[in-house]
Parts: sequence; C-alpha cells; structure tokens
Amino acid sequence: MSTTPDVTVVVAVYNTMPYLTECLNSLVGQTIGLGRLEVVAVNDGSTDDSGAELDRFAELYPGTVKVIHQENSGGPAAPSNRALEVATGRFVYFIGSDDYLGEEALERMVACADEHGSDVVIGKMVGTNGRYVRQAMYKKNDPDVSLYGSDLPFTLSNTKLFRRELVEQHKLRFPEDLPVGSDQPFTIEACVRAARISVLGDYTYYYAVKRGDASNITYRADHLARLRCTTRIMRHAAGLIEAGPRRDAVFKRHFTWELAKLVQDDFLPLDPGTQRELCTGIAELADDYLTDELRDSLDVKRRVRILLAQRGALTELLKAIADEAEHGAPPFLLDGGRAFAAYPGLRAPVVQLPDRAYELVGEAVPGRLANGTRLISAEWEQKGTALSLAVAVRIGVIGDTDSAVIRLARTAMPNSADKAAARRLPAGHQLPDPVGEFNRVLEPGGGGTILTARIPLPAVKVKGGVRVYVDVAGSTYEIPIRTRGLPMPLARRWGDTVPYRASANVNPKGRLVITTAPLWEPTPSFRARVRRLLPRFKRKVVR
Repeated sequence: MSTTPDVTVVVAVYNTMPYLTECLNSLVGQTIGLGRLEVVAVNDGSTDDSGAELDRFAELYPGTVKVIHQENSGGPAAPSNRALEVATGRFVYFIGSDDYLGEEALERMVACADEHGSDVVIGKMVGTNGRYVRQAMYKKNDPDVSLYGSDLPFTLSNTKLFRRELVEQHKLRFPEDLPVGSDQPFTIEACVRAARISVLGDYTYYYAVKRGDASNITYRADHLARLRCTTRIMRHAAGLIEAGPRRDAVFKRHFTWELAKLVQDDFLPLDPGTQRELCTGIAELADDYLTDELRDSLDVKRRVRILLAQRGALTELLKAIADEAEHGAPPFLLDGGRAFAAYPGLRAPVVQLPDRAYELVGEAVPGRLANGTRLISAEWEQKGTALSLAVAVRIGVIGDTDSAVIRLARTAMPNSADKAAARRLPAGHQLPDPVGEFNRVLEPGGGGTILTARIPLPAVKVKGGVRVYVDVAGSTYEIPIRTRGLPMPLARRWGDTVPYRASANVNPKGRLVITTAPLWEPTPSFRARVRRLLPRFKRKVVR
C-alpha cells in the first residue's frame, strides 16, 4: 500500500491565535481521512502561542501534522517555500492560518482533479466577519475553465489545489521579497502552465476570515508598497503571456483592482511627493500595458482616474476624487448620442485627454443616475375640476436632455432595481403614456438639469410612482424620484360628477408615489354596508 498522501496542506503561521486552532481542526477533521492527508505547518517566528499550538497538534496527530519552526521572514512566501521543500503529497493546497475549510473540501477537490486530470482546482470561497470575497467565479461547477475567458484573474490567491508534479516541473515558488501579493506570480504561472483548470461552486470549500483586529497583511500595506508589488506581478505575468487579448484579460484585474485602489479617497491625505510617485508608477504600467481595448473595458470612474494619473494631471485627479467623495458621481454630458462623465479634465486643453477617456463604453450606470436625481419641489395645481401635480426634479445629466421626461408609472419597480433605485430598460421596452408639460433648464453651476413637469391626475383609481425616463448612451433608464426628506403636499379633493381624493406619499424606500381614488365607491358591497347601518341609525334617532 502506498504511503504517499493525496494532498499536502501548507500552512504558513505567524501570530494567528486563536484562529489557528479552528484552522487546524478543520484540516484534521477532513473527510478525506488522516491517511490521505499531510499537513506541513511552518511557524514563521510567532511571538504568541501559535508555535505551542502547532506542537500540540503535531503530538496529537503524528505522521500527519509536521511542524517547522523558523525565524520570522516578514511574510508568508518564505514559510510556504520551506513547506514545499518537504511536501510529499500528489497535490498541494495552501490555506491561511486564520482561515478554515469545509469538512469535505479536500476529498471533493482531489476527486475532481483525478476525474478530470486537472492541474489546478478552485473551490468556492466565502468571506466571514465582513471579509469581501468576489463570488462571480463560483456560479457553477466547470471542469475546464480558462485563465483568459473567465473571472479567474480576479481570483489569484494561492488558496487552490495544485498538482505538485506541475509545481516541481516548473520550479514554482513564491517571491520572498514581496510584502503583499506574493501568491499572485505563483498562481498566475501555475494557471498559464496548467493543462486543465477546474472550478467547483457546489459546496463551500474555504472560509476566509477577516480578523477582529483587521491585522491580515493585506490590510497593512501602504500605497507605495502596493505599487511596487503590483509592478513586479505585472512584469512577471507579461513575461509569461504575450501582448494581446489574453494579457488584457489578466491585466484588467490589476487596472481595475490594485492600481485603481491606489487612487481612491485615501490618496487625498498623502503627501504631494508620494502622490506624484504613485502617478509616475501608474503611468509606467499604463504606458506599457493599457491597450485601447483594455482602456475601453474599464468603468469610466476607474478609467478616468488611471488616465489622469498617467497624464500626470495631479490637480485634476485630486479634484475628481474629492468632488466624488463629497458630492457623488458627476453629471453626464450628453452630446450627439454619446455620454461622457463630466469629471475634471473633460475637454480641457491643459489635460489633453481624448473624449473617449470620459465616455460611457458599454457600461450601465443606474446607480449613478439615481444618486444624481432628487426632488426639488412638489405641489398641487387645480384649475376647475382638473388637478395636476407640479414637480421640479434635478437630474445628473446635462447637454442633449430632450429625451428626459417625467411620467407616472402604475407598476412597481422590479426587485432588481431596488439597490440601485434605477434600472436600464430592456430592448423593446414600452414606456408609460406621456403626460404633462415639461421644461428643462441647466442647474446653476452646471451640475445637472432641472426638469419641471405638470402631471394631470386621472380620475380613476390609480397608484403609481413618479419617475424620470432618460436616454443615456443608447439606453433608456427609469429612475424613481426620491424625496430625500422633502415634505409632500397635503391630500386634495377634486372632481365633478364623482369626487376624487389624491395624495402624494413617500413609500418605505423614500420614493414619491401618487394615489388617487374615488371618495366613495357605489359598489354592491358598499351599498350593502350602508343598508346595514341605516336601521341602526334610525333606531338611535327615534330614542
């Protein structure tokens, strides 16, 4: 009988008590069984009780748990490399020492690799204690996924099952001089070299824990360290993947994630020298790797910030970040059927960025449109027996706003629109009938458009939401009007033959809703209730 374990689990450990105990328990409790399992834990100079806890498990599970103690190396790369030197399993799996596995995880992943001949198997990972883990990769089981045609570039941690023969054949190791992201070069190269990559989304394999003290190394790196690490990672990947769509597919992750995170709100308080150094580093990577196709695939917010950094337009970059932090997304400039986000630098000669840098390119923006839309005023207007609701609404759109109208819709917004409070209507949509009189004027300061309307209310029973419809970059968006605490006009009575009551209300989501109904309805059930009440009323009068 072979004594070679099926899988070696590598655990790099540094001061992770009490999380370490749960991690180790999840390993020795795996359904794959102790006989098929090897755990190699490397204590990287811990100063808490982690070393003692590792020794306790090694004593409890001799032959399965192997412990190596070494001086602190400053990161997880060196202990992981040390573990690879002694690993004997057919496969190797890496786990953070503050994380833990589902009890069937290893058995399921090894079975998948054996069935499909997979060199890399990715099991579904979820975050705990508020840790974010992107889920797009885990929608379904797929025995053969591509690094270039899937969400895999956004899942480049080493928390995967790797065929050890592949690791040793290509001498894959972790760069020990990267304080963060040292697993990315290893994972990228393994996926480039792999004959087959499989993903399993039918079970929770890995639980990624955010520590209560937020001390995971990812949360400790400063801006310049992150820039240096990202540069090394991208240079390494460029040496493996030739320029073209495949490289773009991988580098989309780095431009939208690592590099874009360098120019978020926390960029503002950095000293000017650090800000300029970050812009220079981003510019070098953009000059080398940001193709036109990759540029157009980025969302407009990230694209503008990266291109301003590339251009060295620090003043405009700082203003773009500060304005959005304080006021939200800028308005959209509509021009000739195209839409441009009016960030600083748009059509500014001093910046000299093309319009394409600011253009919406195949991007849905319901959240941005909704956040830029607010009710300014609402009041009743009655002429004779006709009642209208006069409203003024500010929308975050300027330029060609002839398509912007306010209408009364009688259907509820779909659940898919709840979070963004707006939605892009599907092709072939049918809008509510146009009603009312409209007027459009540019908001003072040019931050948006003021849209006014008088909406005549129908003398029928109706409950509907007041919404803006606007065409942006070839798509029509439906935006409910949020009142943002504005008091609504009091209910009104109107009508001729049949009196009606109208009210303007705010629903639980803060949206303006109009309700009209007859003051009474002469239905059979209504008449029956009246007849039952009349005798009682007459008896009371007689007494």
